[in-house]
Amino acid sequence: MAKYMLIMRGTDDSNAAMMASIDEAMAATGRFIEEMLKAGVLLAAEGLDDPGQGVVVDFGGDAPIITDGPYGETRELFGGYFLLDVASKQEAVEWATRIPAVRGSKIEVRRVAEADEVPLGSGNDGEI
Repeated sequence: MAKYMLIMRGTDDSNAAMMASIDEAMAATGRFIEEMLKAGVLLAAEGLDDPGQGVVVDFGGDAPIITDGPYGETRELFGGYFLLDVASKQEAVEWATRIPAVRGSKIEVRRVAEADEVPLGSGNDGEI
């Protein structure tokens, strides 16, 4: 088994469409979560707050620059995720195709690296 993150990416338009029918969207998402729980693949699922309430720490210069609000343009925002424990990338993709997303949304499927796959640099005793 491997862990895969299904990252929900929305646009201003898709987010507005979802908010226009939020009760229906939440009900469909609840049913989807129940399906994943029954299948025994769901490890976590969380949504993120309004990006306007966030802060960006930019390490592009000599010192970090802190900016309120969403980073750059809001064409594609990371809105939340589902963390699954599945047998293959194909199975993760199959679950991603079943997410009750609105038109214009995207779901990014990424495998979560295991601890022994992350380079830890010299002098580190292996603990994070």
